[in-house]
Amino acid sequence: MASTSAETQRAELHKSIWKIANDLRGAVDGWDFKAYVLCMLFYRYISEDITRYIDDGEHDAGDEDFSYAAMRDEDAAGAADEIVREKGYFILPSQLFGNVRALGHREAEKNADQLDLNIVLGDTFDAIESSAVGTDSEEDMKGLFADFDPNSKKLGNSVAECNRRLLDLMDGIGDMELGSLEDTDIDAFGDAYEFLMTMYASSAGKSGGEFFTPQEVSRLLMLIAIDDRKSVNKVYDPTCGSGGILLQAAKILGDDGVHKGYFGQEKNLTTYNLCRINMFLHGINFSKFDIELGDTLTDPKHWDEEPFDVIAANPPMSVRWEGSDSATLVDDPRFSVAGALAPKTKADLAFTLHSLAWLAPDGVCAMVEFPGIMYRGGAERTIRKYLIDNDYVDAVIQLPPNLFFGTGIATDILVMRKDKKLTDVLFVDASKEYVKEGANNRLSEENIQYILKLYRGHTNVDHKAQLVSTDNIAANEYNLSPSSYIEPEDTREKIDIKALNAELADIVRREAEQRAVVEKIVADLESGCE
Repeated sequence: MASTSAETQRAELHKSIWKIANDLRGAVDGWDFKAYVLCMLFYRYISEDITRYIDDGEHDAGDEDFSYAAMRDEDAAGAADEIVREKGYFILPSQLFGNVRALGHREAEKNADQLDLNIVLGDTFDAIESSAVGTDSEEDMKGLFADFDPNSKKLGNSVAECNRRLLDLMDGIGDMELGSLEDTDIDAFGDAYEFLMTMYASSAGKSGGEFFTPQEVSRLLMLIAIDDRKSVNKVYDPTCGSGGILLQAAKILGDDGVHKGYFGQEKNLTTYNLCRINMFLHGINFSKFDIELGDTLTDPKHWDEEPFDVIAANPPMSVRWEGSDSATLVDDPRFSVAGALAPKTKADLAFTLHSLAWLAPDGVCAMVEFPGIMYRGGAERTIRKYLIDNDYVDAVIQLPPNLFFGTGIATDILVMRKDKKLTDVLFVDASKEYVKEGANNRLSEENIQYILKLYRGHTNVDHKAQLVSTDNIAANEYNLSPSSYIEPEDTREKIDIKALNAELADIVRREAEQRAVVEKIVADLESGCE
């Protein structure tokens, strides 16, 4: 449970971010504007990070008055190579966030119409990316600011308007109380990033849900995949989006608990850039992550790194892929073993087979799955048969509906292992494990822990969990829907027939007594009238 201090800091941070976003997104659609906000947040982070790194080194050397931000560029340039080797990038003092912001205000005071902040920022971002060219961090830094166009018409119809909005953006980000990792109880930069992503994803609906998995779902996936281990070698997400699932491993284990790093692949260029930014903002050094751009199914980038002992993912639901149209995919060992390829209009099980192929012998894979793949026939049944007959399916967990931005469906988590201790498959119905939050449902920490308890218990629990033999699953057309095996609880009011009959008899008796009283009164009245 987070401390009161942490909760207070987080609440203040979120309030500040909400105000900044509201002030800045008026002229630009919020979903488009996220890249400007997030990239500027990243720019501030790396400026402060490199300043702290250099200043701390000089202070340790005895120069307590040293300030990197106050150095001349020509004096600082000589240390560029050494700093790039350690941090992955280099920023000249004049190009630090705080100095560029101050320059913007000085120029604006002279003549706002001649402010050239757009040119300064463009040159600065180019210089930061160029600093890594020819080094080990080149691929990690390349294109990180590609979605931040300081000359975009989205920022204003004139250069002056564009520059005023850029300066407002720098002020908004610069005034955020982020402190330092040493001075706060929360990961302020990382938390700011995640809050912004959640805010923009919820307002963007479906497009937000395509790249952002709610933190609570990401946490549940990673807790299942880590499987109570204290440390792991490699964490992998084949459809990593903005990296939220991968970073849950760092939150659960600590960065030292992931020995060989974080690996992921993302098809969308913008989201790929956001993922790398997310890694930096959460303090993951470039040497500890390997995020690649491309289609995982047709062009997987991590052949030299597999297998992975932890795989967690939320693949895009029911997307198209080449499938049987590609001779290469037909013979691909990741897919050919199953006896069928996933349908060309529904690639869900292709992601599943890819993940299974790259799973270590003692690893665990937890993936969000579209419910349709659990019961449909044809090629999908053939693939499910392969998974069951080879004893790879450890559990299927039905999640509540309306957890994801832009979709109300109730998804499933498929858990796969290659070293199962029992041949039975555990089915869990967690469809009622949620709390209501606005228009969406959400998993509370209590919900998450209860679902984990059901999964790790691996035993029958009335109306909640059921172990089913592979023979029974085979007899049921290899159906993997939890609702096919777990009897729902009868929530109708139970009626005690004996008690009801006794109550009716008592009513009849009392009615007879009342009738007798009335009849006596009538008789007395009649006799009195005579």
